[in-house]
Formats: sequence, C-alpha cells, structure tokens
Amino acid sequence: MSTAAVTDKRPSTLRAASLPKWTPWAIAAGSIALGLGISAAAGLDSKIQWALIAALLFILGTYGVAARVEGRRQAKDRVATSLVWVAFLLAVIPLVSLIWVTVARGVKVLDIHFLTHSMGIVADTEPGGGIYHAIIGSLEQVGLATLIGAPIGVLTAIYLVEYGRGKLAKAVTFFVDVMTGIPSIVAGLFILSLMLIFEMQPFGFAGSLALAILMMPVVVRSTEEMLKLVPNELREASLALGVPKWRTILKVVLPTSIGGITTGIMLAVARIAGETAPVLLLVFGNPFINNNPFEGAQASLPLYIYQQFANSAGSGAAYDRAWAASLTLIAFVMILNLVARGIARWKAPKTGR
Repeated sequence: MSTAAVTDKRPSTLRAASLPKWTPWAIAAGSIALGLGISAAAGLDSKIQWALIAALLFILGTYGVAARVEGRRQAKDRVATSLVWVAFLLAVIPLVSLIWVTVARGVKVLDIHFLTHSMGIVADTEPGGGIYHAIIGSLEQVGLATLIGAPIGVLTAIYLVEYGRGKLAKAVTFFVDVMTGIPSIVAGLFILSLMLIFEMQPFGFAGSLALAILMMPVVVRSTEEMLKLVPNELREASLALGVPKWRTILKVVLPTSIGGITTGIMLAVARIAGETAPVLLLVFGNPFINNNPFEGAQASLPLYIYQQFANSAGSGAAYDRAWAASLTLIAFVMILNLVARGIARWKAPKTGR
C-alpha cells in the first residue's frame, strides 16, 4: 500500500478547535453568579445594575474563552452573537415584567361587573364601579379616528408611491415626516383652538380628530413602505395588458400589499389607543355612559386610568381600578393585533404550486 493511500485514511488535522455547544450556557451561569457576587460585595441593591454587570461579564467571558480556544476571529463572531442575545434580553425582560405586574395587580377587580358597569355615582375613593363607559368611549373615539385617518393615510401613500413627482410630492413627504414626530399634546391643542373659535364644549368626536392627526403619518409611512415592496414587474405586466393605472393599483398593487398595510393600520390604532393628553383636553371625561360621541363629555380607557391613579394616592379602590383598566387596554391592543394578523393572512395573495 502506498504512502499516499495511508495518508488519505488519517484523520484531518486542519479542522480548528471549537467550543462545545453548552459553553455559552456555562459562561452565562458563571457571569450571573459572578455578577451577584460583585453586587453583594459592592452593596448594590438595584437589579438593573446587577443585570448590566452580568451582561458585561458574559460578553467579556465569551470573548476570552473563544479567543483562547478558537482564535480571535471566531471570538469576534461569538461576541457579536452575544451582543444580539443581550440586546434581546434587555428588550424582553422589561416587557415581560410590565405584563406580569399589570396582570398581577389588574386581576384583583377585573370581572364581569367591572366590565359591564360605569362609575356613575361611585366616588373614586369607594370600591365598586367599572369601565363600561370608558370602553364605549375608547371604541367610538378610536373607531372614528380610524375611519378618518386610515383612508387619508392610505390614499396619501398611494399618491406618493404611484403618482407623486416634483415639488408637491416633496412637500407632502416633508410634512408627513414632521407630523410623525409631533407631540400628542400639540394635536390636542390644535383641535382645542378650533373648538374655542366655534365656542364648542368637550365631546368625543373632538378627541377622534386629534387622534386621526396622530394616526395619519404612521399609516402613510407604513403603507408607503409596503407599496414600494410590490415588484414593478407586476405593475408592468398589468399595464402591458391594457389595464388602466388606477385599476392596476386597485386590483394588483393593493391586494399584494394588503397584509402589510393592514398591519401598519393596526400599529397606528395601537399607537393612538393609549393617548391621554388629547383626550384630557378635548373629551374631558365622564363617569356616566355617553353613547353619543358628537355631544357631551365622554370617557376613554387612557383617561380613566389617569384619573383613577391620580385620585388613588398609590393605594385603595381607585388604584386597583387603574391597574384593571390598564390590563383591559393591553388586552384591547392585543386583540387588535390578532385581528390584523388574521386579516393579513386572509387577504394575502394565494400562490399556487
């Protein structure tokens, strides 16, 4: 047998050393233990400080171990992966903590009676009452704002993507960018100034107008990005068949991007559902049920939460009602997102095999 044949059967020695799969978990456990030790020795009581120390130790430990075993190049790759995981945990942990605290404190008074009764003549310091009037107000105000803001936002995005050219399109884009960062209190003050000119009293529809102003730029931006993702080949194929441009947009472009557009609208709805400042200025709040958003003061969930917490002094029945209303508002936004996902899947274009 030749020497070459013997050499080919030998195991290759060109493969670099690699760490076991359990190494990141071991480094993480060691970083947590060491972080707790450093925090205890330094007398740090804050969990945030301990978490940051543990995260820093995890990144440094990952680089040190990987550089010693696998080399500096692979160590840099592992550090980048570690930074992604640390950023993920830093984003998820506060969210999970927020939901946990809201659920733990909100379930104390959250029941059928709470959801089907208003405050009425119940004082803020007394137990009882509910949020039915606030739910009705939020649904009507957000619904009217969506009916106003969503069509205008979608049509504006269609103009910018499909027709917009020249100075007018640049001006519209500029003002949309400005409106995206406008504080909610400014939108409320704008509508309030109009109400003062016409000597109008607070009513629900005024809050809807302010919420629509806040909603429109979000819808424009999200819809614009979704429309840009539609391949130009689809537009060109439709136009080549002699289909008018408006019909191409209606039958080809919009159905292709309907999932993203719906998701963008739902995100805009979730953004305005928790606004308090415009509602406080324009709707004013009402402990009784008011089903007419065009006449008289009206309640809403964010305003109800603010008023109950402001009158609770950090404890008591009003404090529990504020947390229960917060949990209801979170559930409302979650339901909206689930509905958006369902509509997006239902209306998504079907592709055959």
